[in-house]
Amino acid sequence: MILKFKEFYPKIHDSAWVAPSADLIGNIEIAEDSSVWFGCVLRADINKIKIGKKSNIQDLSMIHTDTNTQTIIGDNVTIGHKVMLHGCTIKNNCLIGMSATILDNAVIGEGSIVGANSLVTQGKEFPANSLIMGSPAKVVKQLSKEDVDKLINHAQHYVEYKNDFC
Repeated sequence: MILKFKEFYPKIHDSAWVAPSADLIGNIEIAEDSSVWFGCVLRADINKIKIGKKSNIQDLSMIHTDTNTQTIIGDNVTIGHKVMLHGCTIKNNCLIGMSATILDNAVIGEGSIVGANSLVTQGKEFPANSLIMGSPAKVVKQLSKEDVDKLINHAQHYVEYKNDFC
């Protein structure tokens, strides 16, 4: 379901794909070749949600904002199944593992992985190319260029998957 909230209606690029069971509400922008999968809820009734190019929001994920914090997702980002994002920034070329939670004002640096079930606490900032894990999450190692290239390839696979639905 795609809903207007006040004067805001989701802006979805023509090449993006949204599953019929996803709910998009309010001030949302979705860029080229991105996808929002089954059962996701993106609620931008308080502030803006922006999703970059070739990013994918997988099944059952929840994205919300706060009064002072938008949720920004960069290009080539994979948001795994059942992820909770709240008022945070995910920079380009990242993978957020299944059931991870990232809270207000947190920033995930470019080319990083947040491990499954990790909790990134409010205001935490991580450098580029980090493997981030735990509850609370911390950097456990730096990723190589090859690791980051795999993240970009993973996001590209979801561009191909969504094209099968278009």
